[in-house]
Amino acid sequence: VCIVGVGMTPLRPLSPDVSYKEMMFEAACKAYDDCGINPRKDVDTFVCCSEDYIEGTSIFDEYVPDQLGGALKQVHTISSDGLFGVCAGILQILTGEFKIAVVEAHAKSSNILTPDGVHMCALDPIYIRPLNVNSIFIAGLEYNSFLYHHLFTKEDCAQVVVKNKRNALKNPYACYGANLTIEDVLNSFPISYPLNELEVSPYADGACVVVLASEEVAKDLKKKPIYIDGFSFIQGSPNLEVRSWDYPRATEEAGKRAYEMAGITNPDKEIDFCEIDDTYSYKEIQHAIALNLNETIINPSGGSLGMGYIYEGTGLMRLIMAVLQLRGEAGGFQVKINNDLPRKAVVQSWRGIPTENSCVLVLSRE
Repeated sequence: VCIVGVGMTPLRPLSPDVSYKEMMFEAACKAYDDCGINPRKDVDTFVCCSEDYIEGTSIFDEYVPDQLGGALKQVHTISSDGLFGVCAGILQILTGEFKIAVVEAHAKSSNILTPDGVHMCALDPIYIRPLNVNSIFIAGLEYNSFLYHHLFTKEDCAQVVVKNKRNALKNPYACYGANLTIEDVLNSFPISYPLNELEVSPYADGACVVVLASEEVAKDLKKKPIYIDGFSFIQGSPNLEVRSWDYPRATEEAGKRAYEMAGITNPDKEIDFCEIDDTYSYKEIQHAIALNLNETIINPSGGSLGMGYIYEGTGLMRLIMAVLQLRGEAGGFQVKINNDLPRKAVVQSWRGIPTENSCVLVLSRE
């Protein structure tokens, strides 16, 4: 299965001039133009990644088809990160019944007045929710556990913020680029010890669309395809009392399966760059360790810390950034390996607290 088209709106902290439907329409038009298809004639199946609580609307997939060109066509919802939607699209194509699939994810984060209230609905209603703790508080506990069990410091995590926000300055899709120092991060407002304000990915508004196709169809389309060599997703326990607090086991297992499918035996040597989850500063380090990507270029796009956090669209955003890199279309943040374009990349997502849901894709341009 190949990625043949991508489209994305630039991320913004606020977007009062457009609705979520208009953002989706813009991203979809860009993706269809990118690969030269007509959604009414060429697309067999649509996948939208959305969560009713975040959207503020029940059965949200009812409001998706029109702006994607999917009216009266097969559309279904994945209530998880956009990379899980990509996996759903891949599996549909692998059945042989579908040739082209479209995956969409977005966020209108600025419309959510009480995000903490929404996030608390994900917590166990009997044991955890009555404690009245929010996701930032839990992230602080995780962060503390990570520093206690591993040989990393607050300064190491602050360096992640400095790097990603600086990378984002070169990315026209990013809205939180900044030239910071480690001291700036460490001196930012403490919100849940040891977590500081600048170590949390800020919310943004935006939409992403990716077009998938079977290999035989991809060869006849407009752009040179990017190949999905391996993919895997793991859904661990959301129960805080039973899951690991210092290490992302689901990411490690998903990575192993994706590497095995792609024939990757030494990720650090075979992978040129990766786009991985950095919802919080310590998460980038956790996920890099779990994926055995200790020396690889990480988040050249700026990640969520630099680009912004768009809920279910976050993983799809990373995938689009990786595709642009492999095509050589990343502009100011283009990665070069020995003066050549990168050949292989890893994209990973994590759905956020309290989940252990993680998805990993291995991409190549050949």
